[in-house]
Amino acid sequence: MTGVDRTFVAVESETGRVNGAGFHPCQGLWYTAAGGPAPTVGIITSHYNVDFSEHYLGPLLAARGFGFLGWNTRFRNNEGWFLLDQALVDLGAGVRWLREVAGVETVVILGNCGGGSLMAAYQSQATEPNVVASPGMVLPPGLAQLPAADLYLSLQAHPGRPEVLTNWLDPSVTDESDPLSRRADLDMFDPAHGPPYDPDFVAAYRRAQVDRNDRITDWALAELARLEAGGVFDRNFAVHRTWADLRFLDPTIDPSERRPGRCLGGKPARANAGPYGIAATATLRTWLSMWSLRESQCRGTPHLGRIGVPALVVQSTADVGVFPSDATAIFEALGSSDKELVWTPGDHYLENPPGAREAVAGLLTDWILARTR
Repeated sequence: MTGVDRTFVAVESETGRVNGAGFHPCQGLWYTAAGGPAPTVGIITSHYNVDFSEHYLGPLLAARGFGFLGWNTRFRNNEGWFLLDQALVDLGAGVRWLREVAGVETVVILGNCGGGSLMAAYQSQATEPNVVASPGMVLPPGLAQLPAADLYLSLQAHPGRPEVLTNWLDPSVTDESDPLSRRADLDMFDPAHGPPYDPDFVAAYRRAQVDRNDRITDWALAELARLEAGGVFDRNFAVHRTWADLRFLDPTIDPSERRPGRCLGGKPARANAGPYGIAATATLRTWLSMWSLRESQCRGTPHLGRIGVPALVVQSTADVGVFPSDATAIFEALGSSDKELVWTPGDHYLENPPGAREAVAGLLTDWILARTR
């Protein structure tokens, strides 16, 4: 493989400044082929929370002649305080750096894993400003002038942040303050229910997951009003048991080549009982901004419908965290007339089978080149 150079990039955004300790709100790594010409195509990827600066595709796509910016907003490793409008401003700083500093002619947005809906929200806002302010706040400057990308890629992506959380929520929780509270009739880990799970149980379980999300939203809105009346801006709270998607244990639901009895957190029952998971800690405003089915602007479908640039959806067939219906939903929601859905062998991170990452890098390369030559 061609040698690859990595350059650290750190910039301010419209609303994010260098802090007292000296670090920038927006940071990342710029990958280019060592000794090669300056790339004319720049790919940018980011996530709500996960540090994507060392994304596994960076070296592979740089070696194929592209520039690759693994980008982080001010919310890297800080999901609990996430606000969509501020994150989009930080993404805009990365896109501007690609055009104005790196000098690329074509910008490609890559939405990977949870970052799929974040990058879709960016392109949506850059195309047709639609994001509204979080409760009690005003929209940040620059949000209505984001530079749009030219191509959109979706890789192993969830349709939206509220959707994936709700699909993973344990609806048997009866008391949000008690991680041991449980309704036996909604306990997916009780062998009496399966797997495989009866269709009536599945339907009741899915309705109860939505109900739990809505209950937390009702409480968050009421609690925010109570705090504001007392002169308090926000508060933290915990969301227990968020590794409870029926598909983790039952491969007959949304069938694929995935290994049953696994999730991205390991064994589902163990992960579900632990303190580590999406939305494990949130502020009231973060819940409303990112996780609430009713209030969040991180739902994928509305944003995907505003994307009109050529788009490619790639989904591996053995992913234990993103399922065939997720990829199909993204593809169907995209507003692009030039769009394609491709299935590829591999797990969620394309670590297996051997060569899966190289195969996907080649797939993305061919698709991009067909639209930029």
